[in-house]
Amino acid sequence: MKIIQINPQNPEKEKINQAIQILEEDGIIVYPTDTIYGLGANIYSDKAIKKVFSIKKRDHNKPLSVCLSRIGDISEIAYLGEDDQQLNENLPGPYTILLKKKEHVSPLLTAGSEKIGIRIPNNKICRDLTRKFPITSTSANISGEKVPITAEEVAEHLDDQVDLVIDGGKTKGTPSTVVDCTKKPPEILRQSNQEFNLLK
Repeated sequence: MKIIQINPQNPEKEKINQAIQILEEDGIIVYPTDTIYGLGANIYSDKAIKKVFSIKKRDHNKPLSVCLSRIGDISEIAYLGEDDQQLNENLPGPYTILLKKKEHVSPLLTAGSEKIGIRIPNNKICRDLTRKFPITSTSANISGEKVPITAEEVAEHLDDQVDLVIDGGKTKGTPSTVVDCTKKPPEILRQSNQEFNLLK
């Protein structure tokens, strides 16, 4: 397992490119978000997606969320409603937004569901990593075990199962708030410490 330190405010381009190259070759990375450390794989690679499930020992009936660079990228993988003001009000931020997925998105990723969980973290490292394609966004831990908030904790629990760990410092350690935006009005499925603006 290789660990590289990165500047969270101004990520070094060569280090981001190194991680993207690994992702393009079906590799797995660990990266910091605005909540916890996440396990990243190219969502267009079924081989890489399967690796994520294997590393986490995760039930294949449980979907994986996706990390994107910006709101404008959402339409590449999911259907937006006529009114996307709620997303503009809340993203980037510590939220997982459920939307209806587009047909080309692998059912492996969504566990056969027509919904896909989308994250646009308030974290420059994440947004730089996903400028070419979306990556998985799931906690970098064995399912049911402690969620890592530092690169050291990731290394301790995942050992050599991932190709690269990006050390961006300690994360907040609070999970994202999950909001189902396929429902009208949107329904909060998991409330964390953040308030999602429902624009009522």
